[in-house]
Amino acid sequence: MQRPLFLMPVQNLLLQLVRQAGTLLRQQVGKVHQVRYKSEKNLVTEMDQRVETLFLRAVSRHFPEHEVLSEEMEEEARGEGWSRPAGRGRVRWIIDPLDGTTNYAHGFPHFSVSAGVEYQGRIVLGAVFNPMLSELFFARQGQGASLNGKPIRVSRVRRLEHALLATGFPYDLKTSRINNFAEFKRVSQHCQAVRRAGSASLDLCDVACGRFDGFWEYKLKPWDVAAASLIVQEAGGRISNFSGPGLNIYGGSFIAGNCQVYPGLRKVLTTRT
Repeated sequence: MQRPLFLMPVQNLLLQLVRQAGTLLRQQVGKVHQVRYKSEKNLVTEMDQRVETLFLRAVSRHFPEHEVLSEEMEEEARGEGWSRPAGRGRVRWIIDPLDGTTNYAHGFPHFSVSAGVEYQGRIVLGAVFNPMLSELFFARQGQGASLNGKPIRVSRVRRLEHALLATGFPYDLKTSRINNFAEFKRVSQHCQAVRRAGSASLDLCDVACGRFDGFWEYKLKPWDVAAASLIVQEAGGRISNFSGPGLNIYGGSFIAGNCQVYPGLRKVLTTRT
């Protein structure tokens, strides 16, 4: 796909906003006063909403013709068809204002700001910022991935049994049979170790820069993976839905890894026992 000329000003604003949002989050760590529960295990703080407002106002001011899809807009967006990619000629910003809200609310310093830009149904820009480590992951379609401006690549681990993996658990794990418990046990028996840190976008970026060798998780939303999926791919990794080898960021459940670990991880996760 030919890269549209508008991407550079969009890229500049994207990078400016994720840095600005991350700085705001870092300054307020340990100072959260308002916590609202969307469900028993799914919460939102005033900082989620402040960062979302920051993005909404800036995108509306600079690019009023662009769509915005953000986590805190979920109920409204669901009615407007957020599960479909942006149509021909349309640009959509897909934002997670605070990925790792539970960590943030408890003062655990592992969270991020994530923002991807979708054009004609494909993610063309992605940025994930970890403000506590001042790590900015970025990718532009066809131009590779970087961490703080330096190129990154996935790991060279070849065998699943030598792999360090990451995963997460869905918010409805108490009531749903699709809760990742059985998969966690099964995969743990085939790899070196599994970590669960609470931010899917950072997990995927850690795959992209070789800290993790693979990742899987059920019931993610597009804002969890929009930016990081591009970063993984541009770093030489693979990411797909459970349902097949292709990638649909609206597909819900994902498997990722370097090109050597990914096939074995996918086989363990999708083979019925």
